[in-house]
Amino acid sequence: MSNPQEHPLRHRMDLDTYAQGVLEGDRVVLSRAITLVESSLASDQLLAGQLMERLMPYTGKSLRVGITGPPGVGKSTFIDRLGGLMISQGHRVAVLAVDPSSLENKGSILGDKTRMQALCQQPNAYIRPSPSKGTLGGISAHTRESSLLCEAAGFDRIIVETVGVGQSEVSVREMVDFFVLLTMPGAGDELQGIKKGVMEMADLIMINKADGDRIAAALLAHAELENALLLFPAKSNGWIPKILTCSSTDSVGLDQVLSVLEEFAVHMSAGGFMEAHRAEQRVHWLHQQLRYLLERRFFEHPEISEQIPHVREQVRVGQISSIAAANRLMELFLK
Repeated sequence: MSNPQEHPLRHRMDLDTYAQGVLEGDRVVLSRAITLVESSLASDQLLAGQLMERLMPYTGKSLRVGITGPPGVGKSTFIDRLGGLMISQGHRVAVLAVDPSSLENKGSILGDKTRMQALCQQPNAYIRPSPSKGTLGGISAHTRESSLLCEAAGFDRIIVETVGVGQSEVSVREMVDFFVLLTMPGAGDELQGIKKGVMEMADLIMINKADGDRIAAALLAHAELENALLLFPAKSNGWIPKILTCSSTDSVGLDQVLSVLEEFAVHMSAGGFMEAHRAEQRVHWLHQQLRYLLERRFFEHPEISEQIPHVREQVRVGQISSIAAANRLMELFLK
């Protein structure tokens, strides 16, 4: 019997096998490649870096869509129906659904795959639930690399569903081409629960659950959101954000989303904005990766790991300021 505590990559494949499997669209290999890039082991990260370098020439041909919104707004149902509609038009769809993490074991606690029952049965769909592990921004630390792997595997529509539980959604904006904010009517003041910054980033605001006795409330929310958008500065790429209503459960209004998405792609490509935006994203993720590696190296430093419990307690009881403590540890790290 296998030990459940063993590392999932104990049967790690070689670089050529990973690369060939991903390029051939092998879902088992793709899943294992994503697990590889999510691993925190130094040896896995080294191999993951080599794999990403090998596959980079095969990426960049998809349209990347980020979807966020508060819990209960119906993100999973929306993606389930939207993804199916994309597939019906000949696309291959990969969904990276980032769940809030359990504080106990850092694992996924919502299980988005089980809530996208129609989509997960489609042969041209791939759904990967992934715990956020407390990552600020509502996305897993390696979601970007996972999306690139899915592109290399031949998926031309990448959907990233963020946690949407109140963190800044800036990170997902720096990962996708098109950003969708999902909201709903009849939940009190429509503008109170939506961060101004998230609205400014949105390329499309979808008012979901516009059905039954909520249609009138949806129309009111539409008018309020239109007025709110007038207060925001124009986007540098010239795109004017759209506001639409839909009912995911009834599959009403979702075809409009695809029309807006195609209009956006044409607009961005014609003006050269798409590649310029992606170039800035690549630089952004270079800086993010550097921060990640520096923080990791810092806390793995033998003297730091030995001293930090003592220094933390000194800060806790007020014997030393947090600034002085941080400077002391940094000097120890750099010496």
